Amino acid sequence: MKNQDYTSGQASRLLQKARNLVSDMGVVVRDTRVATNHIEFDTSVPEHNIVAEVTRRFSAISPVSEYELLVEQKIPKHESIIKARQSFNDEKYWRAHEVLEPVWKESSDEEKDLLNGIILVSAAFVHDEKDEKNICTAILERALKKFSKAEGLYFDIDIDQVKKNVLHIIESGCVQRFKI
Repeated sequence: MKNQDYTSGQASRLLQKARNLVSDMGVVVRDTRVATNHIEFDTSVPEHNIVAEVTRRFSAISPVSEYELLVEQKIPKHESIIKARQSFNDEKYWRAHEVLEPVWKESSDEEKDLLNGIILVSAAFVHDEKDEKNICTAILERALKKFSKAEGLYFDIDIDQVKKNVLHIIESGCVQRFKI
């Protein structure tokens, strides 16, 4: 959905509003994330044919710009990294996490830690979108440990810069989302 001046501090209120809008449909709205340009709702819809009605009702909150059916899929590693990076940079951190998870499951050693670090940064920013700054910072501390042996470029992601950005957030206590 398009974000029309909502902040992460309003995530709980938006979640409740979305739940109320579809409460009679058997739809489950599990979570809300407020990014700079969009709002995401994690929603389970019991029948595919009612998606249009769900999006129509959600438009009472804000115009619906897109919806995506998320299922774990196996795509080549390089494509997964590209898709995850684009999702991360579009502040679609949950999608970035979901795209990287299958790659992480099949990796090993230092690459597994590196991917886990990127997944953790994505997860941390999900919590920031829900106005959970303390949880965000705690997860970033875990991510920084996972990056301990990583450096340089990983599929055009500057890991040294990612580490600097994460460390800055931890030290300053001020969450500033960044691109990878």
